[in-house]
Amino acid sequence: MGLFSLTKEIAVDLGTANTIIIHNGNIVIDEPSIVALDKRTDKLIAVGKEAQQMQGKEHEGIRTVRPLRKGVIADFNAAEAMIRGLIKKVSAKSWFSPSLRMVIGIPSGSSGVEIRAVRDSAEHANGRDVYMIYEPMAAALGIGLDVEAPEGNMVVDIGGGTTEIAVISLGGIVSNKSINVAGDDLTDDIQGHMRRAHNVRIGERTAELIKMNVGSALTELDNPPEDYVVHGPNQMTALPMEVPVSYQEISHCIEKSISKIETAVLGALEQTPPELYADIVRNGIYLAGGGALLRGLDKRLTDKIGIQFHIAEDPLLAVAKGTGVALKNVDRFSFLIR
Repeated sequence: MGLFSLTKEIAVDLGTANTIIIHNGNIVIDEPSIVALDKRTDKLIAVGKEAQQMQGKEHEGIRTVRPLRKGVIADFNAAEAMIRGLIKKVSAKSWFSPSLRMVIGIPSGSSGVEIRAVRDSAEHANGRDVYMIYEPMAAALGIGLDVEAPEGNMVVDIGGGTTEIAVISLGGIVSNKSINVAGDDLTDDIQGHMRRAHNVRIGERTAELIKMNVGSALTELDNPPEDYVVHGPNQMTALPMEVPVSYQEISHCIEKSISKIETAVLGALEQTPPELYADIVRNGIYLAGGGALLRGLDKRLTDKIGIQFHIAEDPLLAVAKGTGVALKNVDRFSFLIR
C-alpha cells in the first residue's frame, strides 16, 4: 500500500505475552502486550517495550497492565489502548490515519463474547474490515502446511496464556482442545519455587528470564545451559541474595504444568478420527508458540506419546506469519471469521 492509500492492510497476532503486527509481508511491530496508563485519567503513557521497562518500577500515578490474560481480553479499555498505540507506531510515517483491513489471531476456545470484545477493540482502533482466524489454523499456515488438503495435521501452539491443540484437515479444525496452561503458568511456577526453595522474592520479568535461560522440560539435556544467577531480596531479612539456579531445578518446578500439556495433547489425539490419526502418526505433530522453545520439550513429548514432534522453524512467529498469509487470502479462505 502506498503512502496515499485510504486503506492499510495489517495482520495482528494478539498474544497474551507479545503482539506482532505484519504489514506488506514484513513484521513491523513485535512488542510485549503491555500498556502503562495514567491511574487518574486512564490515558495511555506508554505501550509495548517502553511500558515493559516501567513494569514493577511504577510510582502511584502509573499502572502497567497486561490487557490479555489466558488468551482473552481481561481489560477492554487497556486492550483498546494497546491496539491503538501499536497501530499508531505502524502509521507513524503516514500523514493521516487510514482505515484498516485487519486479520487477527484468536484462541480456538474463544467464546462469542470474547470474539466480540476483540472485534470491538479492533474497530475502535480504526479497523474497517476485521477478520479473525483461530491461532492453531494461523500457526499451521505459518509453518507452511497445506491446511486445505484432505490430510490430517496436528498443531500444538503453546503461547503465553493458552495452549491450543488442533487437528486440521480440508480447511477446517476437526478437533481442538484449548487449555489455560502455558508460558505464564511456567513463569508463576518459577516465582513460587524461588520463594519456597530459596526464600527469595522475584518479579515476573526475572522469572521470565530464568525460564528463557535455564528452562527445561527434561532433567537430562545433551547441551545443558549454565546455571543462571538470580539477585533478589531475602523474604525474611530483605537483605540482598545471590542464588544460582540450574536447569534441573527448573525442570522439577515446572513438571506439573508440562504434564497438563502432555495430558491435553493425548486428550486431543483421543478425539481424532482414525483416518486423520494415521496421517498425524505419519506426518508428526508440530509445536509452535514461545513454549515450543522450552529445552527438551519436543523430545519429552515424542518419548511420551510415541509420535514425532517437530518444532516450527520460527515458533514465536508462526501464528503471526500465518495471519499474514490469511490477510493475503481473505477472499479465498472460508475459515476466516467475519
